[in-house]
Amino acid sequence: MKRYIDKFKNYLTVEKNYSPHTIKNYFIDLNEFSEFLSERSVQDVDYLTVRKFLAHLRQRQISKRSVARKLSSLRTFFKFLQRDGYTKNNPVASVSTPKLDKKLPVFLDEKSALKLVTAPNKNTFQSARDRAILETLYSTGIRVGELVGIDIDDVDIISGVVKVLGKGRKERIAPCGDKAISIIREYLKYRNVKISQDKKALFLNKSGKRLSDRSVRRIVDKYIKDVGTKEHISPHTLRHSFATHLLNRGADLRSVQELLGHKNLSTTQIYTHVTMERLKSVYDKAHPRA
Repeated sequence: MKRYIDKFKNYLTVEKNYSPHTIKNYFIDLNEFSEFLSERSVQDVDYLTVRKFLAHLRQRQISKRSVARKLSSLRTFFKFLQRDGYTKNNPVASVSTPKLDKKLPVFLDEKSALKLVTAPNKNTFQSARDRAILETLYSTGIRVGELVGIDIDDVDIISGVVKVLGKGRKERIAPCGDKAISIIREYLKYRNVKISQDKKALFLNKSGKRLSDRSVRRIVDKYIKDVGTKEHISPHTLRHSFATHLLNRGADLRSVQELLGHKNLSTTQIYTHVTMERLKSVYDKAHPRA
């Protein structure tokens, strides 16, 4: 099994150009399946084997969402093996994915989002950096992994856009609002006088190195506590808020899809929920007896 997993890893890295994070998740799932198979080979895997694996996951009370992800990983893995002639068929192809409960994304209302992004207000390098991080996340809707990968040269101050490297290592241009650009410009005054070990990176830690995903999450958590926001939110909540606020103010779904860097429109459609305020507004304008 390990030999085929290594071949699959090479395929995802070289041919599919997947991100390290995505590849890591694939291998967590495949190694778990490998442990379940024990001494059996991939050629011995059939429909019944996969069903037994799913039953094994249910016994461990694995969530439906996690089971669906693991099944997707196996389906892609065996599709690769079949394509390259390592197996005669794909035993996962006919296994149905568990029906998932619809889970609406958590988002902040506009007042709460404004309160959060303006929370850092001291005249220090750290405060200026944190303010720029929060403003950029909310203004562009980019992912944390995309944010930490931004270099100084990726920010076009004049045009008000940021170049980011998204999923599948695909580049895209994200518009950045005037307020966020102004805050980034202010942060650069502090950053440019700091002794930097990473000359390219936009966002640095106190040691002058590029910030990590985990560091950004800690920064967001800190200001969530400072402003007393009750919702269970994360850096990704700012991405959800970005999309929701755009749609609530009249942006069309296709444009939001492009801004978020989603490959499929169906992924963006989770944001078609609307707030009660918008429902009331539409009702008041449209109903003759409102």
